[in-house]
Amino acid sequence: MPIILKQAIVAKTRIFEIEQMDLQFSNGTTVQYERLCSRSNGAVLIVPLLDDSTVLLIREYSAGVHRYELALPKGRVEKDEDPLAAANRELMEEVGYAARSLSHLTRFSIAPSYLSHETQIILAQDLYENRQQGDEPEEMQVIPWSLHKLDELIQHPECTEARSIAALFVAKQVLGI
Repeated sequence: MPIILKQAIVAKTRIFEIEQMDLQFSNGTTVQYERLCSRSNGAVLIVPLLDDSTVLLIREYSAGVHRYELALPKGRVEKDEDPLAAANRELMEEVGYAARSLSHLTRFSIAPSYLSHETQIILAQDLYENRQQGDEPEEMQVIPWSLHKLDELIQHPECTEARSIAALFVAKQVLGI
């Protein structure tokens, strides 16, 4: 691992911090990096299965790309909250279901050279209706989708969120579909 010579926060927002890092590698090369550090406890992305092969997607506005996206439900893990509890809370808030069975599949990072953020991927099964009030600005449209038609989904113009696509393929493999 490179040796950290210096670290400093150079900018801060409500959600993120930009950190500057001076590093020295084993060959003596020194480099200055900047990374976007999340100020949260990470996030969860939930693969909610309505039955053995039907996943529930949400259609929600995504400010980063200024369009609606078809994706899996997701959200941040609150302070002192277990990721499985966070997944069930987000599921109730965004989809209107809770899960009797929650299991951790894997974790993903996005652009790990620049972002410190990680997302825990959670499989939710044995769903039952349970809507909770969330912090979304509008009610999300819930769209059932067959995992047998995953190839069609990734061709859909509103489905570009890489974590969701990767998580669906992981779930499909774990489920043996």
